[in-house]
Amino acid sequence: MKVSSLLSAATQESAQDWVRPVLMHPFVFIGTWVLLGTLFALQEWLNLRRWSYHIGLGIELESWDTEFLIWGILTWCIWRTLGFFIQKASIGAVLSRIFPMSFAVCVVKQMIWVLCFPGLPLNKPHMPYWTRFLFHFNAEIVDDLVIFWCTFFLFRGLGYYQRSRESENVAAQLEVQLANARLAALRMQLNPHFLFNAMNSISSLMRTDVEAADEMLEQLSSLLRISLERGSVQMIPLRDEIDFLEVYLSMQDKRYSDRVKRTIQVDPELHDALIPAMILQPIVENAYVHGLSKIEKDGDLSIEARKLRNNVVFTVVNSGVGLSRSTESQTGHGVGISNLRGRLQLHYGEDCSFEMLEIDRTHVRVRIELPVQFSNMQKAQITRFGVE
Repeated sequence: MKVSSLLSAATQESAQDWVRPVLMHPFVFIGTWVLLGTLFALQEWLNLRRWSYHIGLGIELESWDTEFLIWGILTWCIWRTLGFFIQKASIGAVLSRIFPMSFAVCVVKQMIWVLCFPGLPLNKPHMPYWTRFLFHFNAEIVDDLVIFWCTFFLFRGLGYYQRSRESENVAAQLEVQLANARLAALRMQLNPHFLFNAMNSISSLMRTDVEAADEMLEQLSSLLRISLERGSVQMIPLRDEIDFLEVYLSMQDKRYSDRVKRTIQVDPELHDALIPAMILQPIVENAYVHGLSKIEKDGDLSIEARKLRNNVVFTVVNSGVGLSRSTESQTGHGVGISNLRGRLQLHYGEDCSFEMLEIDRTHVRVRIELPVQFSNMQKAQITRFGVE
């Protein structure tokens, strides 16, 4: 999805469904107003008692709660009908439209409240409706305007908050898409590299052992079928990676005529652990190209996966010429290894480690440690060879 598409989607979501904060649910919003009125009523009642004015708590609660109930209903209706406009309004629009509306809302609120309480004020003789309206309006216009504009700025603040959250969501989506694009690019780079090396191995046997070359072609087709069925899947169960690696090692056995003794040990509780696809194959391939292919016999290759606290540790040890005589292996700048480093960084950031060192002059060890993950799904999605 392009950046413009994401921003457009966020804008449409704002225009169509901007009443999202829990505070703006009508029961929550209006209930908050009534609660605020109750607090003001209690405060005024206590102050009047302190000043020796004895007015019933009931009339205080009734008048204050009704007033703030009216405010709650009016302001929620304003939010419902003009909320998006208020959030986006320029200074000119605020002065030309919102400012006059503030007086109109105060007038409407006072008209409704005076209609509900014909007996107030208590210390005055009975007055006609409009006389009482003017009395209360003149006494409370400043307070009413303060309440209106506080509510207005609350709505504006909610708008800023929503736009900030939307911007964060868009940025997060873009970051995820960028990481997926980089991973996909690395996978596209890795597969041709693997195919090129495999075809070279087959080519080297064509003139010396046609039957072995034919078996390698069949095994290569199996590996390619698995790769195609995985598609763009990035994380796969460890057991699938080991199955893939077993086929690859069988191909190498044909090429090197069983010159290499290999062992694979996997902690049983890690078979379902999710790991990046083709994380071990580039290391094993590097071991053959830069180490095992340099010796004539008695080659050793050990592959181990074990759990260490909340991490999974992969260790690959191979015999050969060591790092001191293999510059590319030592620096780790081969396509497969540099590709693997890049994918680990994208997947785990600083939560993983990659180490390549020379144990002695004839043995090299590669150690990868990364967080152990398990899928919550009963069945893998998209393909049986992994989960996206």
